[in-house]
Amino acid sequence: MPELPEVEHVVRALRRVIVGRTIIASEIKLPKLIGPTSRSAFTRKIRNVTITGVSRRGKFILIECQKPARKQPARQRGRRSASSKPANDLILAVHLRMTGKFLYLDPDAELPKHSHAIFYLDNDRRLVFRDQRQFGVMRLTAASQILKTKGIVELAPEPFSDEFNLDYLRNVLKKSRRSLKTLLLDQTKVLGLGNIYAAEALFRAGISPFAVAASLSRNRTARLHTAIQDVLGFAVDHIRGSIKLEEGFSYGAAFENFWQVYDREGEPCVKCGANIRRVTHGGRSTYWCPKCQRR
Repeated sequence: MPELPEVEHVVRALRRVIVGRTIIASEIKLPKLIGPTSRSAFTRKIRNVTITGVSRRGKFILIECQKPARKQPARQRGRRSASSKPANDLILAVHLRMTGKFLYLDPDAELPKHSHAIFYLDNDRRLVFRDQRQFGVMRLTAASQILKTKGIVELAPEPFSDEFNLDYLRNVLKKSRRSLKTLLLDQTKVLGLGNIYAAEALFRAGISPFAVAASLSRNRTARLHTAIQDVLGFAVDHIRGSIKLEEGFSYGAAFENFWQVYDREGEPCVKCGANIRRVTHGGRSTYWCPKCQRR
């Protein structure tokens, strides 16, 4: 499953090729992808919109769109403030989930299997969303309502924002009796960590994934806070340039050689030489060093 660093680079890759383009038509082959919106309503709303930007909130990709302005009666022209946002701005919010991917295809390129949404652009290219497992989600909403949208409104602060500071993390941890690893995967508490980066951050901080969240001292919380930002920043840096929408790509392939603990069961710890262990915890594989990450 793509985690925050991969999603960030999908955003950057999309930004390079679709900003400024107009969607002249779309085709939805999997109705549940856009549910509860009907296919007819979705294709009508997104027809002839111009893509003005691509951003991210958590793991949601936000494709910012603007519909052509309607002609207003002469008596109404000029009334809207130049600084106000047009009422017809839309955002296409996309969550890739486990296997969702975007492809940017030439007109004569063969449409791959599991292509569930096709957006026909004004340069004869197609932006295609494919998803083998069919867990991906698309929501088309007014730009003014995006931060109130279910799935987005509940999200914790961005991990590199001023809001995600030591005091914030300390308050979140001290209110929970869950295991630390389980809490770190909760995107409404700590944003951006999936299974890989939670394991890597805990290893860098030297903290057991099984420790009770509320039991962490302020010093250990500070180490964890730094480790979360460091591991996400490290991953963003090392995935640079690896996601190309014109080609197939594998999430995580760009930096798997840099993992220090994840997927290294039985291998020697890079710090102390003890064998890395793995256990199923909360339904997910958890990797840790029993010596460096004592409770």
